[in-house]
Amino acid sequence: MRLAWAFHNRRLAALVFAAVQLAPAQAIFDGKTLAGWDGDPAFWRVENGAIVGETKPGAMPKQNTFLIWRDGAPADFVLDAEYRLTGGNSGIQYRSVELPDIRWAMKGYQADIDAEQKYTGQIYEERGRGFLALRGQAAQVEPGSKPVVLGSLGSEADLKGAINAQGWNQYHVIARGNVLVQVLNGHVMSMLIDEDAANRKLNGLIGIQLHTGEPMKIEVRNIRLKMFEPRP
Repeated sequence: MRLAWAFHNRRLAALVFAAVQLAPAQAIFDGKTLAGWDGDPAFWRVENGAIVGETKPGAMPKQNTFLIWRDGAPADFVLDAEYRLTGGNSGIQYRSVELPDIRWAMKGYQADIDAEQKYTGQIYEERGRGFLALRGQAAQVEPGSKPVVLGSLGSEADLKGAINAQGWNQYHVIARGNVLVQVLNGHVMSMLIDEDAANRKLNGLIGIQLHTGEPMKIEVRNIRLKMFEPRP
């Protein structure tokens, strides 16, 4: 296991290095309007240069609802965004699909965010396999199996301490082939090698989650996308 993790650790370092060498990012949010994005107008708006999703007592969706970026379904990329969360639970969806029978509902990988900082940074699969790589874990999932932890990315105290609970945070999501890496405020929070070909997604939609249950507010700004060159 140690030798295997040493190999994957080198792979992680190479992937992060390659990601920062990519061409300049494309802004996928103009900071002024929801052009290119689609969600329930009862819950989403633009305010002070940020996308804002908010629920209030008496104004709560029946299930988790999403603001979906409609201008592409990227495969290999780096997604950068800044977020601030007030209460509740949210997340950034990627390589996801929209459910055919529920409007603005998504299934797929999620860069998790929550106000209590219990889940922030982990790789979760919405409406799918659930917890895939917890904060601080490099994990691998085989077909029909639960994720196996390959190694540690840092202590729980250090990684949790890197989260700005009250202010803005910088998320980087790196997706390359079947490898996913999530970086928060400069700290690698989670990594997944998804070998489950029947359930994984190698491309898909990007979205922002607004969680049902309790009043909350998610703000997201400076959303940018960098693309890797297609694999030969």
